[in-house]
Amino acid sequence: VQLQASGGGLVQTGGSLRLSCKASGLTRTFNNYAMGWFRQAPGKEREFVSAIDWRGGDTRYADSVKGRFTISRDNAKNTAYLQMNSLKPEDTAVYYCAADNYGVSPTADPSDYDYWGQGTQVTVSS
Repeated sequence: VQLQASGGGLVQTGGSLRLSCKASGLTRTFNNYAMGWFRQAPGKEREFVSAIDWRGGDTRYADSVKGRFTISRDNAKNTAYLQMNSLKPEDTAVYYCAADNYGVSPTADPSDYDYWGQGTQVTVSS
């Protein structure tokens, strides 16, 4: 199983980035999994960012990113996305995608996720 996260980089405050998470080798088809994004800043614990259910009809966001980030998925491409707008320096972190085998409900609990990607660095300069 591989979750390949990409799209990170260096951006100025107020800028945008789009993260992608492409899944391969899953034991079930991609549209059975809920997908989540988490992030971890230096010296801090990993925190929930956003999640989406298996069909893309139900989403969840951390309060800190509501109105700025949008999660989506394309089941035909086995890929989940995180569109990040109005980025702030406090969004700087390594961003991880994860897959939850119980796909009917997006969850913020990292222990619910079965597979994790390797992370992609997002740096927002002030």
